[in-house]
Amino acid sequence: MIFTVRDASLRVLLIERGKPPFEGDFALPGGYVREGEDLDQAALRELAEETGVTGLYLEQLRTFGAPDRDPRGRTFTVAYLALGPDLPTPVAGTDAAKAHWVPIETALSYELAFDHMAILKEGLDRARAKLEYTTVAAAFCREPFTIAELRHVYEVIWGFPLDPSNFRRKVTKAADFVERTGEFRTPETGRPAALYRRGSAALLFPPMPRSGDVGREAYPSPVTA
Repeated sequence: MIFTVRDASLRVLLIERGKPPFEGDFALPGGYVREGEDLDQAALRELAEETGVTGLYLEQLRTFGAPDRDPRGRTFTVAYLALGPDLPTPVAGTDAAKAHWVPIETALSYELAFDHMAILKEGLDRARAKLEYTTVAAAFCREPFTIAELRHVYEVIWGFPLDPSNFRRKVTKAADFVERTGEFRTPETGRPAALYRRGSAALLFPPMPRSGDVGREAYPSPVTA
């Protein structure tokens, strides 16, 4: 599955299936491994064929193999999690009739084909957790980015606002999370904002827990798109 932050909301890529089973239903993009391919190669190829999207952060989620997950017979799916910044409008292909970036709240209300709702929920939990202990949040930002833009990624994915000052302190003190470019972006109003790029670290130290001293503000309701 592929997540992106687009139009100020967390979105997942869903396709409309173009053939049975579940013809016309929403599903996560995917396909079969070809002879001579390893799993990563197959995931990257299917991603490009069904969506036209390439060059994303990609990691294996886990294998799903419930006996009744596919009405055509016993199948196993190796699910992958892909992340990218403000990705373009997808292009459907192969067995996909259409492809859409769907807000995560909307996607969770659908009845997805096969067992794709279980895969979606597990992938969403993984993405939210990874923001706590890795630097993957920067994968959602086009470089160079501001600290405010990085904070927005956390707020959209976690679903609640963060205190700007505390967030900036945590990010800039984390070892090799971000690096200053030495440049600034001048907004229409206010002071120029320093620009950053992703640092060399893969793990976030110290971590950024969703509770505790991250600096959650006392808002009455979570951020929604």
